[in-house]
Amino acid sequence: MKKIDARKLPTEAQQQIRNQAIRLKKSGKTYDEVSDITSVHKSTIVRWYKAYQLKGTKAIQIKKRGRRSGSCRTLTVEMERQIQKTIYEKCPDQLKFPFALWTRKAVRQLITHFYSVEMPVRTVGEYLKRWGFTPQRPLRRAYKQSPKAIKKWLNTKYPSIASRARNEGAEIHWGDETGLCNDSYYGRSYAPGRTCTDTSLGHRISFRVVNQM
Repeated sequence: MKKIDARKLPTEAQQQIRNQAIRLKKSGKTYDEVSDITSVHKSTIVRWYKAYQLKGTKAIQIKKRGRRSGSCRTLTVEMERQIQKTIYEKCPDQLKFPFALWTRKAVRQLITHFYSVEMPVRTVGEYLKRWGFTPQRPLRRAYKQSPKAIKKWLNTKYPSIASRARNEGAEIHWGDETGLCNDSYYGRSYAPGRTCTDTSLGHRISFRVVNQM
């Protein structure tokens, strides 16, 4: 029977063959018999079993191949943590960068600014992917909007308005505004797994329509 080179098999298959070879040898089979059953070279069977006799099961466990995770990286763990913190807490223009959003080029400049490391844009993208940062389309929100004031109004004033409407048999109508413009532009910014918010004055040529509901 033609022998196989176990090194060319998938990792899972290799491990199964190793386990099978050890079981067969422990059951009393000779090295030649185990070799015929598993189709693995006798010398390989001998090496596996001797390692098993010396160190037990862990000696025949296949270790993960390739470079260790995190090896050969340009940035240290602390550098990566600082870059992520900056992207999360600040916008590029706050650092006087010529960018409005955190694109790969903007992050590349941030890395150079902090650590004088020149990194290809593609590599920057790999770091962002590894950190869980994905390109997000910002929600546009007027800078004067106050979420706290809105929540307070809904929780304190609106209940009395709704109560009065019920007592008087009245209806409450809500007004909503729809804006249309001819220069709509949507940029994307890297953010840690959630949509970021881009504040804006809204000074653009547009048409607005008030809807009543």
